[in-house]
Amino acid sequence: MASYSPTGTVSVRPYVTVDNAAPPASDSSWTARQILVVAICFILNMLDGMDVLILSYVAPALSADWQVSPESLGVVFSAGLAGMAAGGLLIAPLADRFGRRKLILASLVMMALAMFGSSIATSIFELIASRFVVGIGIGTVLASMAALTAEYAPAKHRTFAVGFLQAGYPVGATITGFVVASQVATHGWQAMLLGAAILCAAAIPLVWLLLPESIAFLLSRQPKGALEKANRLLISIGQPRLDVLPPRNVSAAQHAGMRGLLSDGRAPSTILLWLAIIFSFMTLYFVISWIPKLAVEAGLPAKDAIYAGAIYNIGAFFGTSSIGLVAMRFDLRKLILTYMALAAVALVVFGSVAMPLVATLATAFLIGVFVQGGFNGCYPLAASLYPPEARGTGIGWAMGVGRIGAVIGPMLGGFLLAAKVSLPVIFGIFAVPVVLAGICAAMIRLPKAD
Repeated sequence: MASYSPTGTVSVRPYVTVDNAAPPASDSSWTARQILVVAICFILNMLDGMDVLILSYVAPALSADWQVSPESLGVVFSAGLAGMAAGGLLIAPLADRFGRRKLILASLVMMALAMFGSSIATSIFELIASRFVVGIGIGTVLASMAALTAEYAPAKHRTFAVGFLQAGYPVGATITGFVVASQVATHGWQAMLLGAAILCAAAIPLVWLLLPESIAFLLSRQPKGALEKANRLLISIGQPRLDVLPPRNVSAAQHAGMRGLLSDGRAPSTILLWLAIIFSFMTLYFVISWIPKLAVEAGLPAKDAIYAGAIYNIGAFFGTSSIGLVAMRFDLRKLILTYMALAAVALVVFGSVAMPLVATLATAFLIGVFVQGGFNGCYPLAASLYPPEARGTGIGWAMGVGRIGAVIGPMLGGFLLAAKVSLPVIFGIFAVPVVLAGICAAMIRLPKAD
């Protein structure tokens, strides 16, 4: 249920606080428009999963073709992640000023062009540069989609919707893994990257025609034609029309951007959220970047190792979906801690215990469930922490600052592999950050629902 406070906000359980500039969606029922918004964002997140993970899938073929060392390959991985940090920190906050839809469209164009550049790269330097640009687009899209989904989903299902949105990422990665495993030997790794570029380009008209702008943005920023556009969208989600635009909210403007991340007692929780995501990213991107090669090190044939990466992402889909569902009944912060603790156990088992193929793949599945599921709980957690006028900035900065861990993880993994450190030690090292991430998430204080 939603309750109204004298300050002009509406607090919606379980965790999200929405400014009254945008009338809240119905508490429990879904309209066609709301389903469409979440579905499109889910598809875009599939493309993000494809664009990020495809490089790890083609890494064995790329390494053999160009004779790339693990250290150089780690830099290529990290270039995309550094770009995602730049997108989250510098570009994603512009969604709060210029609109979510415009930024998503611009980012898709950037991703398509840069993926094409990756497919025709002739040197490591060109590949690093193109992957950095791809990362900028992905980092921007991830934050904008999460904010848009939080604003359109029915109040009762908002935490689930933002969590479910993230399940598109492992679905795209899983499909990509199976395609690459079966086709890379025949067509080459460049063709795989070209296919990804074509799919990104194909999504541009889909977003242009079907993805709406944020209602909260239209009513707070009030661009030309805002009232007419907002009314069309309000009716489509079962809300009454507005006769006039609401007065500009001076208080909301004061809490926009970075001010909204640190004001009203949110500074400690913001720091804890950043730390949780940094620690999560360290292990998450170590795993998703290196799991095919690590599976080879564990004794699997190269083709089965690619399947291990795909199986991991199937687990990630179940983990992401399950944490969103369970969070409708239980405290999301405690769930993240539980998932991360179980992730640490699965990591240690994968790296320390000699297992047959089926057991190895099953453990990779569990790593996906708990590492990716626990991490993706941070998206609805971030959406819950910040008011709508600062939500794009809040999610963008959380994921952008968190990329510090995403850059460190793959590079550290590359150096440890190059130094011939044993797998039990490597996986033991990367089990520590996920536990720390869970502890930080559990300590975050969220706005109270009245």
